[in-house]
Amino acid sequence: MAFIYALPGAVAEGLIWGLMAIGVYLSYKVLDIADLTVDGSVCTGACVCAVLLARGAPVWLCVIAAFFAGALAGVITGLLHTALGIPSILAGILTQLMLYSVNLYILGGRSLVAINPRASKLLVHMSNNLRSIVAMGIFVTATIIALWLFFYTEIGLTLKSTGDNPDMSRAQSVNVKFSQVLGLAISNGIVALAGSMLAQYKGSANINDGRGAIVIGLAAIFIGLSVSLKIKPNFVVSLIGVVGGGIVYYIVYSFVILLGLKTDYLKMLSAIIVAVFLAVPYLKREYFTRQRELHPNDTNARIGGGENA
Repeated sequence: MAFIYALPGAVAEGLIWGLMAIGVYLSYKVLDIADLTVDGSVCTGACVCAVLLARGAPVWLCVIAAFFAGALAGVITGLLHTALGIPSILAGILTQLMLYSVNLYILGGRSLVAINPRASKLLVHMSNNLRSIVAMGIFVTATIIALWLFFYTEIGLTLKSTGDNPDMSRAQSVNVKFSQVLGLAISNGIVALAGSMLAQYKGSANINDGRGAIVIGLAAIFIGLSVSLKIKPNFVVSLIGVVGGGIVYYIVYSFVILLGLKTDYLKMLSAIIVAVFLAVPYLKREYFTRQRELHPNDTNARIGGGENA
């Protein structure tokens, strides 16, 4: 019964982290860039939102400001990578380190800023999980539709082609560096947007809110894609799958907590989940390759290997 009572909260928080995972999906899958900025940008979105709400700003303005703050962080990572030639993974780490000081400055040197849900009209809050689920459902749906429309414009298709084959894109006179900076800006803007929702839901922003966010995002991606790709492998279905992966992750997360696992081990659990979903496709390919070698005339082995190649 305790798990049933905890389920609405897990779904609400899963939707928030699913939105964050969409941002990770854009950088990791669409741009083919391993961006570690997200651990800092999700916290930046939370800090900006919390501080503005504490000063009486309307919630819609706080959410928009959080998005642009995260987008700016993505631009910095993109410029470090494209203009200075720093590898993307190191550029993300450098920006993440800078954001720790920036976030501390935004919070006024404090490690935490509380949000009074009675003084501000919040979009989501843990005191009303059903309302939060509806609000996040609408928000996530709007984000997916906006991305779907954007990625079928000329600029969006250019971003896709940059991630698929940057050399071919250059041959077609595409400004690959600009595309990467723009893609990272959109990605981290969405991540910060999720951070602003997380701050509202929890009622506070903490300097350590984003720690381990990349692992949660990757877990949501691989859980979601392992299911969605078996249905219909297109952009919208993949994004829906990623959000669903975030929900599944937090349901499992809540269940494990109820089983009595110490919270100190939850980060390790997240890493194990990601490692498993990363390893499964490789192990399946290896299995079917070995089957073809052992049974070269076996039709099932050839078909199975082809489906999982």
